[in-house]
Amino acid sequence: MSDVVHDFNLAPGDGSARIVLTTKMNRESHMLVQREENIPDREFSFTERDFQRVRKLIYQHAGISLSDAKRDMVYSRVARRLRAVELRSFDDYLDRLETSEDASEWEAFTNALTTNLTSFYREAHHFPILAEHLLKIKKPISIWCSAASTGEEPYTIAMTACEAFNTLKPPVEIIATDIDTNVLATAERGVYPWERVDKLSEQRLKRFFLKGTGDKAGQVRVRNELRSMITFKPLNLLAPEWPLNGQFDVIFCRNVMIYFDKQTQSTILNRFAPLMKPDALLFGGHSENFLYSTKAFRLRGKTVYELSRAHSE
Repeated sequence: MSDVVHDFNLAPGDGSARIVLTTKMNRESHMLVQREENIPDREFSFTERDFQRVRKLIYQHAGISLSDAKRDMVYSRVARRLRAVELRSFDDYLDRLETSEDASEWEAFTNALTTNLTSFYREAHHFPILAEHLLKIKKPISIWCSAASTGEEPYTIAMTACEAFNTLKPPVEIIATDIDTNVLATAERGVYPWERVDKLSEQRLKRFFLKGTGDKAGQVRVRNELRSMITFKPLNLLAPEWPLNGQFDVIFCRNVMIYFDKQTQSTILNRFAPLMKPDALLFGGHSENFLYSTKAFRLRGKTVYELSRAHSE
């Protein structure tokens, strides 16, 4: 690549048979619970009660619904917080979390339990639709990326806008939010290992990224022109108020609703509607169907939605 950067910062018979069978099943079930709660290789005791407390707390705080299959993940991630705050049991840690108003620890707890899977041009069929929409609507254009993660999605939106208008300074402003402040910090820096961008075309790499050399070799940084189009800020979709102003021409909320139960999905989606201009588009993830959760939208294309007639008038 022709551009080089050297100095960016990375900062489930008879009665007696049923009794015997039931007793055996209860005994085996009890033994299973004991095995689950006393895995010898675990540094900390992790009981069913602990797991259910974590599930309740993260649901209340962030709306995230954790399935039973997430038990090992919960142990691994929350155990890191026990070490960090030098506590020796999940019970002590969760007691502390419930009884304190330590915003920083609540933030760390939430960060630990969020999942961030993303890539540049993920679900690529969305971006030609976005480009066409941008060219049709009134300028300037406002876009909200509501689950920015480590930044690949908002930067892809920015690149799409640049290509649509054939300029590095398109009439587009992007608000990129996420509940996880750690990934937001990565997004704002805009620095990525080479393997995150190696599937992009050579043209896009040259136009939108700077290649590191020396001790920065193997990394790239997003160009300042793209970074200047995006404002990153923390936002909890369950919060009673969102720090957003005005209405949007586009909202991206992809692969987020899968972590919420139907009621939470409905609540969030119905809050999106008044934040959208009459001709705005809402982009969802490939495994999501918003029509099951709200009547505020109708399908425009593959996982692309627009306001239903009742909400657009």
